[in-house]
Amino acid sequence: MKYENITEGRFLDRPNRFIAHVEIAGQVETVHVKNTGRCRELLVPGAQIFLEKSSNPARKTAYDLVCVNKGGRLINMDSQIPNKAVLEWVKAGHLFPEEVQVTPEKTYGNSRFDLYACSDKRKAFIEVKGVTLEADNIARFPDAPTARGVKHLEELIRCMEDGYEAYLLLVIQMKGLTRFEPNWDTHWEFGETLQKAQKAGVHILAYDCLVEPDRMEIQDPVPICLEETK
Repeated sequence: MKYENITEGRFLDRPNRFIAHVEIAGQVETVHVKNTGRCRELLVPGAQIFLEKSSNPARKTAYDLVCVNKGGRLINMDSQIPNKAVLEWVKAGHLFPEEVQVTPEKTYGNSRFDLYACSDKRKAFIEVKGVTLEADNIARFPDAPTARGVKHLEELIRCMEDGYEAYLLLVIQMKGLTRFEPNWDTHWEFGETLQKAQKAGVHILAYDCLVEPDRMEIQDPVPICLEETK
């Protein structure tokens, strides 16, 4: 996935989860934050950030904050880009050996999944989670309690029971990670449900990404550890 018209800036503060104050070329701007998560470890005062300028002159905020430099590591924090990147990645043949038809936002029963892939050989639902939380080169999810995330896992288990393939694809929006693990301290129930989903046959996959200020591309698999840490 590529961005257009990227500008460098410096993070100042975040009054609420939707906007931030940043400095661009010596001017203070109010910008849109494309991630409603806490991201406290990313958005620290003085951090180098990268923003995409909107092509819509009528917008209240002229820029979207999409990427941050955390200690020399670029982390994409755009919560919309993982789904787009996975759609491209699956269509390019990286998940399944045969060509598949991919439909975004597919409804099944009372559920709506990020992607549905089908061919003569398979019918598969895919849920995508973007991961931006990192500590000691370990990626963790979620960064805040997520009842919605637990619900998605339970729905994937039901898909398996109904004869579909089911995938949870964890898109780690950075490089240089040693492994992925659930964020047990923040949401123990999510980790427990993740273990349950894996035992039920849901495919749990984690991939890192090549991140540059103007693009993000899914790249290499990352080891997954689902054992509870103390």
